[in-house]
Amino acid sequence: MNNKIKILRAEKGWSQEELGTRLGVSRQAINAIERGKHDPSLHLAFAIAAVFDETIEGIFEPA
Repeated sequence: MNNKIKILRAEKGWSQEELGTRLGVSRQAINAIERGKHDPSLHLAFAIAAVFDETIEGIFEPA
């Protein structure tokens, strides 16, 4: 799944580690999601959208 997490994270000035901490997941999980190697659970997708004040559809799109 394509996403714009890396762009949104950069706009906030957050590292992968910081975003992971905010979401309760590891830096490695954030890295895998950003690179499209792992799709987040629905729960995590909602949390990601909330932390960036975006909609899920505004962050994720099918590959």
